[in-house]
Amino acid sequence: MKPSVIAIVLIVIGAAMLAYQGFTYTTREKAIDLGPIQVTAEKQHYVYLPPVIGGVLLVGGIFMLIKSKGK
Repeated sequence: MKPSVIAIVLIVIGAAMLAYQGFTYTTREKAIDLGPIQVTAEKQHYVYLPPVIGGVLLVGGIFMLIKSKGK
């Protein structure tokens, strides 16, 4: 891949990480299983995306884009 394509991908990922600093997802777990009777519980999980990493990716992508255009 060309460095400019990688730079643009880094910029997009970095900007997305700064905009969305995390996301949640839900899983279902069996709480009780008594023969034909089943009780499930929904549990939410949060995935935290540090904004520092997003900033580093954004700045690194911009730096790579500038360096690749200078050649």
